[in-house]
Amino acid sequence: MTTVLRGMTWEHARGYGSVVAAAEAYRRVRPDVEVRWEFRSLQAFADHPIETLVENYDLLVIDHPHVPLAAENGLFARLDGVGYDDDLAVLATQSVGRSHESYQHLGHQWGLATDAAAQVGAYRPDLIAEPPRDWPAVLELARDGRVLWPAKPIDAFSSLVTVSANAGVPPMSGGGLFLPEQDALAAFDLLHELAALVPDDNLTWNPIQAADALAEGNKFAYSPLLFGYTNYSRRGFRANRLRYIDIPRGQLGVSGSLLGGAGIAVSARSSEPNEAIAHAFWLASAAVQSGAYFDGGGQPGNSVAWDDDRTNDETLDFFRGTRATLEGAYLRPRTPQYIELQDRLSPLVTAALSGELTDAQCIRRMNDLTESLTEGS
Repeated sequence: MTTVLRGMTWEHARGYGSVVAAAEAYRRVRPDVEVRWEFRSLQAFADHPIETLVENYDLLVIDHPHVPLAAENGLFARLDGVGYDDDLAVLATQSVGRSHESYQHLGHQWGLATDAAAQVGAYRPDLIAEPPRDWPAVLELARDGRVLWPAKPIDAFSSLVTVSANAGVPPMSGGGLFLPEQDALAAFDLLHELAALVPDDNLTWNPIQAADALAEGNKFAYSPLLFGYTNYSRRGFRANRLRYIDIPRGQLGVSGSLLGGAGIAVSARSSEPNEAIAHAFWLASAAVQSGAYFDGGGQPGNSVAWDDDRTNDETLDFFRGTRATLEGAYLRPRTPQYIELQDRLSPLVTAALSGELTDAQCIRRMNDLTESLTEGS
């Protein structure tokens, strides 16, 4: 008799092709278990309530900021204390930066880092021999009309976080504020200068749109802050390949980039929790991450895959080229209110960049919202 597990992920080779390829490989290991994956668009997946998803799926690909809310509401199955603690200890040593830690809450593990990402830089190596490595060089290239920057609300917000943390002022680091006003104003000064030098429609773009534009045309050659996708560094994915590199150097070098990525979680409502947990650990293992998962288009969360010669050879050194940024990435606060806070703050950043709000108005509203939503947390 075959056990069927249902999984939900997001619509992209990185999010869908990876887990489907791994599921096919799993049938050779466990012919009695079939994992059937479905997908939604990235936006629809982010917007769909986890409370509904856990009722219908055994396995979920999740963003780590959802963990505190899901854990405190009993939506995900615990992955520690269920027979895999030795595996957890190994995965902790194989974490890319704080990826493994990002799926912990209240002393327990609620997900496994199967995908690691942060804001990084990207360029066309066939168009420019050496990309900018610091902000003065970025702005100089932008004045030549060669730079793109995805800055739709969530990505503009992410860039504000990255620039601030890289300047030594990580958001929500104390005092009930999102950012102190003077530090936020300094970050906005840089982002305004960048926004004025890239196409106006960049304020509506996400990283996939920016990567597509870089890969398909020859006018633009570089982007300083966008979430990396190894797919664009692989032969045949687009007309031209992108090389991903560390973020522009600032006060803290290349540290402070907003940590992204995705992980695998098991529904607390699953009718087959043991099989779902077994598959999650198999999926996160070094051999699978370096093999079937990567080959299906995935961007592994396991550092063994990041160190692997083959994965780097096939992606123009994507992993080695961005590793320092990932190792120093900023982990968002671990509070149940954070997702709502991020959703409400993000449009304010784009509004300030477009001139709908002054920077001072934006900062004041961001700090007021932060105080009201996190009070007592």
